[in-house]
Amino acid sequence: MADIELSCGLPPGPDFADLAVLAEELGYARVWIYESAPLWEDAFVHLALAAQRTSRIGLSTAVLIPQQRSVMAMASGIAAIARISGGRFRACFGTGFTARLTIGQKPMKLDALGEYVSALRQVLAGETATVDGKAVRMLHADGLAAPRPLEVPLWLSVFGPRGAELAGKVADGIIGPPHPTLPAAMLVSGTVLEPGEEPGSDRVREAIGAWRVVDWHNAYAKGGAEAVDAMPGGRAWREAVEALAPEDERHLLTYEGHVTHLPDRDRALLEHIDLKAFVGDEARVGRQLSRLGDAGFREAIYTPSGPDLARELRAFAAAHRQTA
Repeated sequence: MADIELSCGLPPGPDFADLAVLAEELGYARVWIYESAPLWEDAFVHLALAAQRTSRIGLSTAVLIPQQRSVMAMASGIAAIARISGGRFRACFGTGFTARLTIGQKPMKLDALGEYVSALRQVLAGETATVDGKAVRMLHADGLAAPRPLEVPLWLSVFGPRGAELAGKVADGIIGPPHPTLPAAMLVSGTVLEPGEEPGSDRVREAIGAWRVVDWHNAYAKGGAEAVDAMPGGRAWREAVEALAPEDERHLLTYEGHVTHLPDRDRALLEHIDLKAFVGDEARVGRQLSRLGDAGFREAIYTPSGPDLARELRAFAAAHRQTA
């Protein structure tokens, strides 16, 4: 049985620092913060607050969106969090699938992501990089930032063979499938049952629903009406979305409440969500976490949702202890 680190993923909001403190007390290895400007507050602000209130737990991003910050703005933000956290920070980047679609734009191309991360790595090392055809470098004077080089691991969130190939060239690890040369982490949604509780209870559906309904959101965003209509309850969900806005504004509704809240049209999908993956008593959830380690993952990023995140964090930490 392979060991697997248990971390957690949380949205940047008023409770982030409090929950990071709790996660540290519970023994989580790392707390990952989401980033999407249309959906949540600024990730770096909340990372700084959490860094000041914790001393051991790692801090990471799941994931930073290059097109929301220039290379230099990103480098400056990373430098600040690395300094404030005492070297506990890991930066992970993605193409911005959800973040871009919520503003009606396509995700970033993989090649562009690779160029961005490569330039960022040069800048953090204190070197001169070329961005938009011009030379750039961190010009922070002594005392205004930690001295370069800044040793901050840079990860990618990528899937598929092209993403794995890119990660092997520019990254220190991935959120995605097990990689032949890099450590891999996997996002995990679930809940631990109360004694005697049924997997299909209202509490369970509310606790995991915000993550599990994303399948319908993605189907609509990627494949349109035909794709989402083929899913249970998909046509009714789509018609509810389309009745609320003209076509050129529906991207504003597709991901509303993304992974945190359930609009009424999403709550209607709870009858159709998966109630098996990482839903069970402590022993069952612990076994499922162990299988991730056996499959080659180094880290499980538990992403609690629902009305009581503190309860979910405590229960999942207890399930992870079953794997020790």
